This record gives sequence, C-alpha cells and structure tokens, in this order.
Amino acid sequence: MRRLLLTLPLCCVPLIAAGQTMGGDQASNAAWLQQQTTLKTTQPAQGSLLVQSSNGSTGGAQNDSTLAVNPLSGGTVNSSSLQYGIAPNVTAQAGVTQRSWITQPRIVGSEVGATYSAGRYSLGVSVAQDQVPNTTPLPRVVPGAVTGVNGLPDFDSSTQVNARGRFAFDNNSGVLLGASMGRIHLLPGNLMGLTTLDQKALSFGIDHGPISGSIIGRTMQPEPGVPNSYTADRRWNSIDLGVTWRLPWQGSLSFGAQNLWSSGNSTNTPVGPPEPDQGRTPYVQYHQDL
Repeated sequence: MRRLLLTLPLCCVPLIAAGQTMGGDQASNAAWLQQQTTLKTTQPAQGSLLVQSSNGSTGGAQNDSTLAVNPLSGGTVNSSSLQYGIAPNVTAQAGVTQRSWITQPRIVGSEVGATYSAGRYSLGVSVAQDQVPNTTPLPRVVPGAVTGVNGLPDFDSSTQVNARGRFAFDNNSGVLLGASMGRIHLLPGNLMGLTTLDQKALSFGIDHGPISGSIIGRTMQPEPGVPNSYTADRRWNSIDLGVTWRLPWQGSLSFGAQNLWSSGNSTNTPVGPPEPDQGRTPYVQYHQDL
C-alpha cells in the first residue's frame, strides 16, 4: 500500500498535477510557509498543465505539513510537481519530493490533492505519504542534532490528510489556516517500544509582501488500543514558530524556533525508554536560489 501511494502521482500525470511540494524554505515549518505561496499563485487555465522542479540544500523542507526535521540537520531536497486546471477555479495537483544526506537513508514523499480558488478565498485538500526506503535510523549529521522526523530518529513512514485555506486581505497580504491528521510508523525494535503514533497539527500563518510567518501546533500519541505499560497514556505536544523574509535577489532569510514550547523530554526516565526529542532549537538560516 505504501508503494502504491508513493508512485500514484507519477501514474496520474495526465489527470492530476501539483504545487504542494517544495525545495526552498528552511525552517521546520517550511511546508506551511510554502503552502502560503502555493495558494497565492495564479491557478493554471482550464485544460493547461504546469510542470515544476527544483533542487537545493535546505535545512528543513518537507512536502508534508505535519512532519518536522531538525532545522540543523542539513540535507538536499529535490522536488517535482504538476498542476492541471480542471475547471476555471479548480486545480488538481501532485508532487514527489526526495530528501537526501551524504549518507543514506533518504526520505521520499508524495502528495496528491486539489485546490479551489475563488477571488480572495482559496481552499486545498490533499493526501500525502513519506517514507524512508532503508530500514535504518536516520543519520546524525551534527553533534546534538538528530535527523529525526518530529524528534523520532526511528521514523519509518507516515500517511496523512491535509487541509489548508487562505483569505487574502489584498494583493500583498493574507491569512492562512491549516489542519492535518495522520499516522506515523516507526522502525521495528525502536527504544519506545511502539509501532505507530497518531498525529494532529494545526497552523496559523500571516503573509505581507515579502514577509511571512506561521505558528504550528502538533500533538502525538500512541495508536489507540495498543497496550504499553509506559506509553499507553502518553501524549507529546509542541509548538513551532517561524518567520521568512523573501529577499529581492531570489534569496530568503528564515528565523524562529522548533519546539518553542513542548511537553515531555528526551532523556531516560526511571520507568521507561527515551521519549521523542522535543528540545527547543532556535535557528537563523539563509537560502539562495540559483
């Protein structure tokens, strides 16, 4: 089933197209900031096809609104996307993104969905999937910064449903709201002793000219009905905050903090294994499009 979701965008090129994947923003909330740009972009005319691709070195770009990689983890992102105008106000979309490090493994993601745009209002829904092809923990790139997804170095795959909407005040500013629900699968034998985690996320963003910012709240908990003496009733919450300034020379400056507020900790406890890493990580990052 995972492989089917991953290859679906490529099989549906004549029917669906994309704009939800990315290759430019830096922060852990890069997906939400990129979705602001997507919802602001002029939709392709009915019956027309728009193909885009990008690649670059970025600190935290993901194609999925609920996933967050440590902003210090580095890596290279390559993405391809399609948009197809179904009707005057409706665009279908699909995309594939691959994130790699000097050492394997990599994260491969896909997303399919549709966007409705009517003047000042835009609404998009999508289904996304991410997975690590190699069944080994994600690499540690720099000391103290584990390249885990949502603080989980034993990340294996995830599937989620996303919804986002934007209301434009004028041609230069607007408000973005988003929500996501999904399930994260962990590698066998992980220290938490769990196989799956349910995750929910909400976001609120504002953009004005070249400046955009967002706040994202996430919550994770074990899949209901799976007994575990330590984690059955556990819940991990976190809030990310980020601001991006798009510069006139095709560059961008991002700053903020991952896990600005969080519950839980990443140390061994007397009664069980480590929890997801939710340490606060401030960042300032610059990206240049070539």
